[in-house]
Amino acid sequence: MIKYVLKRLLMMIPVMLGVLTIAFILNELTPGDAATALAGSEATEEQVEAIREELGLNAPVLVRYGRYVWGLFTRADMGTSYTTNQPVLDEILARYPTTLKLAFLSVAVAVLIGIPLGVIAAVKQYTWIDNVTMTISLLGVSMPPFWLGLLLIFVFSVTLGVLPGSGLAGGWQSWVLPVVTIGFSSAATIARVTRSSMLEVIRQDYIRTAKAKGQSSFVIVVGHGLRNAMIPIITVIGAQIGVQLGGAVLAETIFALPGLGSYMVSAIKGRNYPVVQGGVVFLSLIFSLVNLAVDLIYTVIDPSLKTMFQTKGRRAVRREMKRQLMEGDGENG
Repeated sequence: MIKYVLKRLLMMIPVMLGVLTIAFILNELTPGDAATALAGSEATEEQVEAIREELGLNAPVLVRYGRYVWGLFTRADMGTSYTTNQPVLDEILARYPTTLKLAFLSVAVAVLIGIPLGVIAAVKQYTWIDNVTMTISLLGVSMPPFWLGLLLIFVFSVTLGVLPGSGLAGGWQSWVLPVVTIGFSSAATIARVTRSSMLEVIRQDYIRTAKAKGQSSFVIVVGHGLRNAMIPIITVIGAQIGVQLGGAVLAETIFALPGLGSYMVSAIKGRNYPVVQGGVVFLSLIFSLVNLAVDLIYTVIDPSLKTMFQTKGRRAVRREMKRQLMEGDGENG
């Protein structure tokens, strides 16, 4: 397993390199000039050219790309912010705790809501409870987070005045609306996957055996059913953590939170390319680490997967689990 973990860590290098290359190309193709944005609309051409020379923007694209990659992989140097003249990595680390807290709180709320709803919907299949639960889940998957966020601000902040609509000055109340905004869709996704996985499990022979032994419904559903249905659920929870780490951009912008998302949005508007590139690389690294953690959790839940990961590889195992999940969706409706 140690060899597998080291292999996965080494595989993150080409992943980050690919993400950085795409971000660098998109920055080059984006209309606008960083030197012009920094100098202002009234600056002379000489002033703009001086800024461009100071920032090293006059160098060829491949030279600038090579310098950035070399600094990133040899010194963990993500460059210097054009606006603050501070190292990008320091500014990212200063703002990322807010994004991390928002993402994990949202996923925690989604897990606490989504898993029970999915289990209840599976146990009460084809009843009104199942229909209501799946209707709410469909609404959560379909509703854009930015629209939900604006709606929550209008209702709870503007109309009722019970929760702050922006910033973190209100203490824990300031986290309620952002967490609900990006956690609602995650809860809906987790509920749907939980229902599908539970329906597949509760029809197995060992569940009928447990019922024949006279075990309580709670022990059968939670102790036997949910435990054996957790692999697909853990997969989607890990994916949701990665999605929320990047999707918090919208919530941070709407609710004016001082996190990495709002920081990157401001950098994009100001053509602050080192910040954009550093933020994208940092998020890709975190997402890769989350995927690795999910794979390791698989082996804790089902030790037999440890051998499968070592022999078949991560992609083969995930394809097999995805196939089983899709078959369960088709059979269970």
